[in-house]
Amino acid sequence: MLRMTPVALAVSILSAPSWSWSQSAPHSAAADALTLPAVRVSASAERPSDTPAPYAGGQVAQGARLGALGNQSVWDTPFSISSYTSELIVNQQARNLADVMVNDASVRFTTSSGHAYENYRIRGFDVSSSELAIHGMFGLAPMGHAPLESIERVEVLKGPSALFSGMPPGGGVGGVINLVPKRAGDDPLSQVALGYQSAGQWTTGLDLGRRFGENKEWGVRINGALGDGDTELDGQSKKREFLSGAWDYRGQALTASLDAYYSHESFAGGIPAMYWFQSTTPIPAAVDPHKTVFPGASGALESKAVMGRAEYAFNRHLSAFAGVGVMGFEQTGFINGTHARNIAANGNFTAATNGTRSFTDNVALEAGLRARFSTASVDHELTLHATRLEQKSGSATVSATATSNIYQPEKNLVMPAPPGVAPKTSDTSLSSLALIDTLSFMEDRIRMTWGLRHQRIQTNNYHASTGAVTAQYDKSTVSPALALVVKPWGPTVALYANYTEGLSKGDTVSDAQATNRNFVFEPYQTQQKEIGVKWDAGRFAHTLGLFQITKPTMVALGSSDHPTYTDDGEKQVRGLEWNTWGALVRNVRLLGGASYNQGVQTKTAYGRYDGNTAIGVPRWQANLGLEWDASAVPGLTLSGRMTATSGQYLDAANQQRIPGWATLDAGVRYAMDWQGRKTVLRLNVNNLLDRRYWSGSFSDSYAMATLGAPRTVSVSATVDF
Repeated sequence: MLRMTPVALAVSILSAPSWSWSQSAPHSAAADALTLPAVRVSASAERPSDTPAPYAGGQVAQGARLGALGNQSVWDTPFSISSYTSELIVNQQARNLADVMVNDASVRFTTSSGHAYENYRIRGFDVSSSELAIHGMFGLAPMGHAPLESIERVEVLKGPSALFSGMPPGGGVGGVINLVPKRAGDDPLSQVALGYQSAGQWTTGLDLGRRFGENKEWGVRINGALGDGDTELDGQSKKREFLSGAWDYRGQALTASLDAYYSHESFAGGIPAMYWFQSTTPIPAAVDPHKTVFPGASGALESKAVMGRAEYAFNRHLSAFAGVGVMGFEQTGFINGTHARNIAANGNFTAATNGTRSFTDNVALEAGLRARFSTASVDHELTLHATRLEQKSGSATVSATATSNIYQPEKNLVMPAPPGVAPKTSDTSLSSLALIDTLSFMEDRIRMTWGLRHQRIQTNNYHASTGAVTAQYDKSTVSPALALVVKPWGPTVALYANYTEGLSKGDTVSDAQATNRNFVFEPYQTQQKEIGVKWDAGRFAHTLGLFQITKPTMVALGSSDHPTYTDDGEKQVRGLEWNTWGALVRNVRLLGGASYNQGVQTKTAYGRYDGNTAIGVPRWQANLGLEWDASAVPGLTLSGRMTATSGQYLDAANQQRIPGWATLDAGVRYAMDWQGRKTVLRLNVNNLLDRRYWSGSFSDSYAMATLGAPRTVSVSATVDF
């Protein structure tokens, strides 16, 4: 039903006779922003379904969702936030979330390009694909890759944020990535797209949007995509199916929405590897990213979900909101654990492969109240917010080892068949309750936000064969936050500071030789301190932030034969971030930034590596993208982007280091009228110089490197009808 209902609705939309069709030029948001005064977004949007307007240039929005507080202006938010628009996604022909995150200097991709899963490192800490939020709720976004056809905004809140969003399933220490689904606009939309990627991957897409009713209060948006063909990895082919439907109602007091999606991905003929080097071996030159180290690998991932949200304003002082969603996920094949281990200097390695079958069933709930009132000369927005995420998951794995060579891979590598059944292996419940107050005074020149969130984490693990409980976890804690925004010289300059905490599940001691085996630690509380400044220059903006994040870790102390484990270990990252975006002049747009980081292992097992550089935290990261509208050829836009990352260590001993790298991307698009239809042609080339490079670190525990993508050429045509 999840497939058929949107299809039937799409057919009915296509057959409607009375709608007109139109499309704006790809850079229309930039032109509008240059000819109209800057639009200010209030601290709380009138309708939760409204997205903040694009800033000049159209690539970044003027605000983003701050968890329970809803949409917030960049200038009123005491945190580093970025919101990338659908205009950027389409113009850069982004295939997955990693293609969007490459625009952010604080974010790097931590799986080899083309892998079935997407994982990231934000401010030096890992964020996995299972920690994405959609509508501000965790556990409902597609697993593996997040299809972008139905996404209006990709929002990044940097740093731990347990107060505003609750605890992500994996902790989300470095930040939170939130996906905002598309909604039907006031103007009818009927659009088809056809694309091709260099090795032989064809894609088609459909985007339909309509509003109904006397005041256009009812809306429907349907997105679909199909992809099939060969990829840049020799021998690999991929197939993708995606369909989503979004229905919404926007009344005077009530706003409501219902979203549903179905996503299926499959691959055959190979999968990229994670490269694990011997501790005594120097890191060799990066291998050819076209070569298939695991040529027999295949797999499939399927996600489907339904989610609903509503908000009702009783009056201008009090409103209530609620959300509920269910998501089911299944995967089979070689999705995880394709490692090239113990790589020798000549390239010989041990192949460790896991044929896996697994499932995850999630139910997410949230509810809250917002009250707006004044005490003396101080305005308050008080939010009471409750969340709950129930996760049931199961998995089974068949493992095998073999030998091969990263330069001359074995063509007949034995791959074990995945299990036929995945038994339930765990139940997890994440529940929380928060109270948050935002105070504003002196004509909104000073805004202070404070709050507390009580978080409870419950987990039961089960024996795969008998179903017996093998481990239990039931812990809770309270996380505070305090943040401040001051605008001493008016609305264009904002000084901000924050102290926030994040949460992740405490470890369980599993070492059979430990004196405290099976001991369960309290949830780890990660701390962030940050100060910064934001400047709105009218047509382009800058933010500069200085932060420090500390995360507890489990370490061994005492005798190495019979160690005692504690949670006194610590990793610390200090950084200075600069971001800029907007329109320098009428026909030139920019998007970029730089990040300087000092990642340190401050407390390690036996003090062995105290003071060493943290794994996978490069000292420098930088991005700079430019777009130029060629005045001599109306409709023609040229673009380019530089991405650079300095060297980084793969091991705690700081003996294995991969060199820094830089890539150059280029693009061109042409907007025209073709037989009375708005048409946009796009060509993008990523890694223009075909640089071979180790792109980063996959793990904080092992010396695993990831491999950068080869040169990739993408072309597409988008037509309104």
